[in-house]
Amino acid sequence: MPTTSCRINDTDIDWIDISDPSKDELIEVSKRYSLNRYTLRDSLDPDHLPKYEEHNDTHFIIVRILKDIDSESRNQQTIQSLSSKIALFFNKNFIISIHRNEQSIIHDIKAGFVDTGKITSTTGVAIRILRDVLHSYEQPAIKLSDEIDFFESKLFLKKNTPSDMIEDIYYVKNKAGLYKKLLVLSNEVINSLITEGEDRPALRDVRDLHTKLMLLYDQILEDANNLLNIYLSLSARKTNDVMKILTVFSVFFMPLTFIVGVYGMNFKFMPELEYKWGYPLSIASMVIISVIIYIWFKRKKWL
Repeated sequence: MPTTSCRINDTDIDWIDISDPSKDELIEVSKRYSLNRYTLRDSLDPDHLPKYEEHNDTHFIIVRILKDIDSESRNQQTIQSLSSKIALFFNKNFIISIHRNEQSIIHDIKAGFVDTGKITSTTGVAIRILRDVLHSYEQPAIKLSDEIDFFESKLFLKKNTPSDMIEDIYYVKNKAGLYKKLLVLSNEVINSLITEGEDRPALRDVRDLHTKLMLLYDQILEDANNLLNIYLSLSARKTNDVMKILTVFSVFFMPLTFIVGVYGMNFKFMPELEYKWGYPLSIASMVIISVIIYIWFKRKKWL
């Protein structure tokens, strides 16, 4: 599998980048650089969440960079389907990056910062990788926020709300929750890094970016929850309107049904059956009762 090695410009620091490694390759690298076998096992786990550890003056971090997900693949709601893992081992003498998929940020950092001498320490490389990983969360946040705005406009400006909107909102909410979970776990990694000199401003920028992203995803989750509550409230309101109409009809027909039921019993000695004006009077009474109910509803402002 592809393994590249380079020397950080004007230093004796080695950077070994391993893509889609086999177990034997990692064992060989671990023996050469005395890596902890438990952290090595974590670096092989494709579903491992962000973490930070330190063993024998060697720092070990795992971060997850978001993938470019096709807009049609909204049902992909797992950590592995939405992100890729990058593991780093580093101390002052070497840095080892391990990942299953090719990562363009690794090549960009090598070409734009390491080879040009802009970064001359392993901590600086790790901070730059963290920065680019966090930047992968920015565009999804903007996209999710735009989707929330789209659903809001659909909900408030259109009379007929799509029945599948609640499913769409759920996918947005769930995806934002997964992204925020990764950011929360990444907080330990960012706060565990300690640096001095020229790398300190870069680390401060990474922490500021992390705070900004946390606020963005908090806002998205809050908006999604509010939108779900509003959608359910509007659905309940529509149901109440239907029940109100049905209740009005039932109130009108209940006394009329009672009158019809009484005179439909066909008892022999019912005096009204012999009246010449019995039928017109029963119809008139039904009309009068209906008018009285209508006026009562109007005064109560139920109609």
